[in-house]
Amino acid sequence: MPITILMPALSPTMTEGNLAKWHKKEGDKVKAGDLIAEIETDKAIMEVEAVDEGILGRILVPEKTENVKVNQVIALILEEGEAASSLDDFKVAQEATPKAPNTADIVVLNQVSTQKTSVINTQENRIFASPLAKRIASQKNIALDAIQGSGPHGRIIRQDVENYKPLQKTTNASAELIPHTLMRKTIAKRLVEAKSTIPHFYLTLDCDITDLVALRAQFNALKEDQKISINDFLIRASALALQKVPEVNASWSDEGIIRHPTSDVSVAVSVPNGLITPIIFNAHDRNVSDISVQMKDYVVRAKLSKLKPEEYQGGTFSLSNLGMFGIKDFAAIINPPQSAILAVGAGIEMPVAKNGAIVIRSMMSCTLSVDHRVIDGSMGAQFLATFKNLVENPLSLLS
Repeated sequence: MPITILMPALSPTMTEGNLAKWHKKEGDKVKAGDLIAEIETDKAIMEVEAVDEGILGRILVPEKTENVKVNQVIALILEEGEAASSLDDFKVAQEATPKAPNTADIVVLNQVSTQKTSVINTQENRIFASPLAKRIASQKNIALDAIQGSGPHGRIIRQDVENYKPLQKTTNASAELIPHTLMRKTIAKRLVEAKSTIPHFYLTLDCDITDLVALRAQFNALKEDQKISINDFLIRASALALQKVPEVNASWSDEGIIRHPTSDVSVAVSVPNGLITPIIFNAHDRNVSDISVQMKDYVVRAKLSKLKPEEYQGGTFSLSNLGMFGIKDFAAIINPPQSAILAVGAGIEMPVAKNGAIVIRSMMSCTLSVDHRVIDGSMGAQFLATFKNLVENPLSLLS
């Protein structure tokens, strides 16, 4: 019996993904460890490796197909000695709801699951098409769910595939419709949810980072092989402030407020298709150099869509820094289920009063967005004051 390759669940909350690319074609030999496909989730592109040997007999889901359900059969592998004709009679079992895979039949490799037993799909996920129509659609990289079948009971036949013309993606001569990526859809959904359900309020103050800038320059002069950024110091300052004001290091739940023991700081990183927030776990226990190395690695892999789900899912607090773009100040949207996010702007030299004299100092605007269900104004203000004290006394960040 052919071995089924399933659409894997790459995170606990994943229900669907995009089949970005096939690295094998029908008829190719496959052995354990071979890279066979790439799956695009809302945050990353993950590689699927084979765990069985055989011949890739049939691709059921063409590459570039969007919204493929988890546990849907995406391809079939012929075992040794198995004839290709056995695929003609192969059917995926159908029930009203998907059946959870038996853990005894699953092998996990690089966060990808495959299963040798047949997979149960919902009836709505079943696309009725002739084998020839499926083969032509696969060769032309056409998603079958985009085709209206003209055969009996809506079955897709060869002529339907050959006559298919994709919809125009432009609405007029001057406007272009750019399809949403899975990441952009997820970002939109989460931001609407956050802004609609979390009662935001905002607290802003300015931090004098003149001494911090000087300390960073001294640090980098001594270690030419490792350059520390201002953001690395701010991650450390945020983590220490959370330990000093633990009421802010919390999340809302219907049962009660969840107080987190560790400062796991999510850091906003811009990527080509949107935004991702890799996490510096236990940032309060890590020195600035360690944080810097971790962030550089995160940024490189984030832009390549190579972060693992456990590296960006979770976190107890978020930091968003737009200072490198010259932004003076802004207010960020809370990243649920967290209860606060700190938005920092650029360090700008300006005249300020200090000890009865006007001096030029480098000032940085910081805005804390707070979930009022969890954190009151006075507690948010206490956190910001603690953060400010740490930043304005930067030697405390090196201890």
